[in-house]
Amino acid sequence: MKEKIRANLDNPKQLEKMYRSDKTKFKKTFVALYPTLQGNLLADGWHERLNYESEEINWGNRNDLLFVVIASAIAGTIAKLPVILSVTEDSFYSRNVGFIVFPLLTFYFAWRNKLPMRKMLFIACSILVSIIYINSLPDSNKSDTLVLACMHMVLFLWSILGFAFVGGKHNDKEKRLAFLKYNGDLIVMTGLIGIAGAILTGITFGLFSLIGFDIKTFYFENVAIYGLAAAPIVATFLTQTNPQLVGKVAPVIAKLFSPLVLVMLVAYLIAIWYSGKDPYNDRDFLLLFNALLAGVMAIIFFSVAESNGSQRKIETWILLLLSVVTITVNGVALSAILFRISEFGITPNRVVVLGSNILMLVNLIWVATALGKRISKNADMQSVENAIASYLPLYVIWAAVVTFLFPVVFAFR
Repeated sequence: MKEKIRANLDNPKQLEKMYRSDKTKFKKTFVALYPTLQGNLLADGWHERLNYESEEINWGNRNDLLFVVIASAIAGTIAKLPVILSVTEDSFYSRNVGFIVFPLLTFYFAWRNKLPMRKMLFIACSILVSIIYINSLPDSNKSDTLVLACMHMVLFLWSILGFAFVGGKHNDKEKRLAFLKYNGDLIVMTGLIGIAGAILTGITFGLFSLIGFDIKTFYFENVAIYGLAAAPIVATFLTQTNPQLVGKVAPVIAKLFSPLVLVMLVAYLIAIWYSGKDPYNDRDFLLLFNALLAGVMAIIFFSVAESNGSQRKIETWILLLLSVVTITVNGVALSAILFRISEFGITPNRVVVLGSNILMLVNLIWVATALGKRISKNADMQSVENAIASYLPLYVIWAAVVTFLFPVVFAFR
């Protein structure tokens, strides 16, 4: 795209077409190219256009607001279905927690991206089949495959959301990175909304208690549940209509937490050695070890996605060291699960942990290699971004396999 932009600097109409065809890629390419274009009147105009930040909050159009209101009401009602249908909350939420928000966000992006009808039908059918499937699995408190299917169903629904976000362009790596960036922005904005909601809740309880009313039960059952369900939807709306709200906050958080997590992870590994704890003979410790691994990988991915293709060398070094340490953690976890399989045999949990560790290890090695090349050969961030974006479909496939095949393969045990 760089050469196309250069070739059309005197063709405003063509530049506009390129921008409208892929706004994210155009902006990223133009920002990287602009230092060599300064002084060109049209380039200066585009620079101002792409970097203009309104001081006012954009509340979107009437249709956007109407969609948010209706979607929030639907999400809250879905969250209250255990009460409405008189079903067990534990059973309902364990199977259906992902369906409270993900389908609504999926249709929001499908609507915004104006997906063709065949892709809309694909999304609708995928969600409908998922609802029927997960609620048809045999109910058993001792079924590991049921727990695994419920956990990975959330990841599967997340992948459908990603499909809608990228506009059905599943091979567009730039869009995949934009999706990861959206997830980071969503977490930040949802957190801010949650903090504001918690403050409002405390003030409300205090005011009503002063006049002798205890509204806690009513509030949590009828107000808080709708607020919690609506938070990701409202946060998504705000991040999409006002990217400047978290556009600078999320990258700062990513850059701040990367070195802190690196220090914490190294200290944790040293503490494990001193404490005598090991994941080889402690099942719960191994599970926490893998959860830590997944969390650190998410931080690495979000840091790269939030970098917008530009990163100082010290930041690249931090990510490389974090990747290397995480590979070490992964190696320990992988050896531990292989040890447990050889000692105690194959179970659904052990197979899932083994498969997940292998997937993450290969991806981490790829990312670390790309980061190393960026440092040693001064390569651009695109190779690092490709290492992340190209690998995402494998996680989706693995989530689908665990969700839909494992219960059958392991006879629902």
